[in-house]
Amino acid sequence: MQEARAKTDARGDADALRKQIEALGPWFHNLHLPGGVQTLPHHFLGGDFPNFKWQEIKPFVPEDLSGWRVLDVGCNAGFYSFELARRGASVLGIDVDAHYLAQARWAARQLGLDSKVEFREMQVYDLAKSDETFDLVWFMGVFYHLRYPLLALDLLAARTGRIMMFQTLTMPGDSVYTDTADCSIEDRTPLLESGWPRMAFIEHRLAGDPTNWWAPNHAGVEAMLRSSGLRVEARPGHEIYLCVPDAQAQEARAIHGSQYDAATGAIRRHG
Repeated sequence: MQEARAKTDARGDADALRKQIEALGPWFHNLHLPGGVQTLPHHFLGGDFPNFKWQEIKPFVPEDLSGWRVLDVGCNAGFYSFELARRGASVLGIDVDAHYLAQARWAARQLGLDSKVEFREMQVYDLAKSDETFDLVWFMGVFYHLRYPLLALDLLAARTGRIMMFQTLTMPGDSVYTDTADCSIEDRTPLLESGWPRMAFIEHRLAGDPTNWWAPNHAGVEAMLRSSGLRVEARPGHEIYLCVPDAQAQEARAIHGSQYDAATGAIRRHG
């Protein structure tokens, strides 16, 4: 009798969760909630998204993040924020979409992680108003949606204490041009080589999305990361780069330092 009652109660709890999930929809992250309930079990990207990406990445992330401060940029409904919090981190998730943040805050309560994760509605550029640094910066699935991507990358690189996990939509191919130290103004044909660092500008849409602005090639991703003071340590998966601060690479920031100061100063004055 008690076992039957417990099963009935569990079904009732699951049904209540599903109703709340539906009320908070549409979803982009498939979150696994208590009782085996999921927010988007049949994802249009196929598989269990973004869990299948996390399975690739998680071996490259320390299992014990106790004492780490983490920034999750473009956190959406909080999947990565929750996984990192489960490893002991204190996580700040930011997003510009209040709809997704409402999902994330609700999910944090369901998962019992609301004391470990904070969610804020803000732009990545708003970080110019803060001097806070983070042990781990999670910067996945956002770069190519930004109108000013290098400004965002510079802001985040300057706030990365130990690790940045970076992911962006890219152009096909992994070729890297052997020598990009200089290029003659009289002969610019190397710029047309497949491995020269470059980034395609998307004026209208890619995959029907007008917020997809950029698609760098692999060489361009690595070059931009280096120019922002980061060194690529590993590639956990397709289009994913594990980076660490590099003192030598940071010397290159002096070349554009005045522009960075002017841009971030303008944000502070008018923010």
